Amino acid sequence: MIEIIQEYWRNYLYSDGYRLTGVVITLWLLVVSIGLGFCLSIPLAVARVSKKKWLASLVWLYTYVFRGTPLYVQLLLCYTGLYSLEVIRNHELTNAFFRDGMHCTLLAFTLNTCAYTTEIFAGAIKATPYGEIEAARAYGMSSFTLYRRVILPSALRRALPYYSNEVILMLHATTVAFTATVPDILKIARDVNSATYQSFNAFGLAALLYLFISFALVWLFRRAERRWLAYLRPQGK
Repeated sequence: MIEIIQEYWRNYLYSDGYRLTGVVITLWLLVVSIGLGFCLSIPLAVARVSKKKWLASLVWLYTYVFRGTPLYVQLLLCYTGLYSLEVIRNHELTNAFFRDGMHCTLLAFTLNTCAYTTEIFAGAIKATPYGEIEAARAYGMSSFTLYRRVILPSALRRALPYYSNEVILMLHATTVAFTATVPDILKIARDVNSATYQSFNAFGLAALLYLFISFALVWLFRRAERRWLAYLRPQGK
């Protein structure tokens, strides 16, 4: 096992003289994709429940496509598929962007998790008690203020348990990042396995790292639920 750990450290050397571990790369992929996906999903969720059918249909089409196709295929399309198009290669900015495996991976992960998160938040918005909406309208709130102060805060709180599942699933989904030569935990484990031929130790250590991160995320979300969903717990007499 000591040999495996030493081989891990030798393979953790990243470009430009920076020493970034596979754990850091994995967490970076998770945090950035989840953060961007969260920010994009809120306006998309509002559009998803909009009374404007054309707007809701466009968002539905986006979520349907990205939830209906494997993330692995989406990553391949971003990493190799789009770059094979001449219009992408001929433009300086798009050429530089899609040549980088990290950029393509973040793009695929963000679009994928955004699709799932949009549907989670849209469902929570639809489940908002009608009495809260009527009370806000009676108070004279505009539609924007209604969403900002009543609907979205309430919906995001109630969606927290479902959103925590999406974050955990996204952590597991980062294992496909090795396809774009991104040195995440699994990529390092594959390199160590190729160097030592000790598959059980190499992938076993990777599994322990994923398990530890998952437990940490579950603990954080449970604390968040106890704080923000306390009003839903039965009160003692």
